[in-house]
Amino acid sequence: MDRTRAWTLLNEYTQNLSLIKHALAVEAAMRFYAEKLGGDVERWGVVGVLHDFDYERWPEPPAHTQEGAKILRAAGADEDLVGAILSHAPWNLDDYPRDCPIRKVLFAVDELCGFIVAVALVRPDRLSGMRAKSVRKKLKTPAFAAAVSREDIDAGAELLGIDLAEHINNCIDALSPVSAELGLLPE
Repeated sequence: MDRTRAWTLLNEYTQNLSLIKHALAVEAAMRFYAEKLGGDVERWGVVGVLHDFDYERWPEPPAHTQEGAKILRAAGADEDLVGAILSHAPWNLDDYPRDCPIRKVLFAVDELCGFIVAVALVRPDRLSGMRAKSVRKKLKTPAFAAAVSREDIDAGAELLGIDLAEHINNCIDALSPVSAELGLLPE
């Protein structure tokens, strides 16, 4: 499946602008890590675009991801792509473990991208000049972006085998080129 088809599916199933921006953020982080780790940049980007495309219609587990998988298979997506998307949800781990780089990275960037965007939205300079120290400070405030799993953010960096600060900086660097699309240009 190519990026054009993935974008069409995302917009067919998702109307919420915040969810669309989240897909763009995760896509950017997936592409960044694909380049860094020698993965297929286009394919990893498609996984990022589609990872939550079914969430607006089926937000409850296990329907979220599993309903999307049915749609993707019917659209001709290959099983590796579908499996990567299924692997980011804990209820699918028995059948779709995080046992390869694309699956590990999707899990590692998903929650962190959402958190970085939340931090950027409360900064006058948004993403500009942001580094891990600012993000780590907000991670220590449980009430800030309370729905974001700090445990998943920590586990993601551990799964990638890198320091959390490095992982945060990588994701900030990945999101910076798409800051306009994310609504994160400085005020």
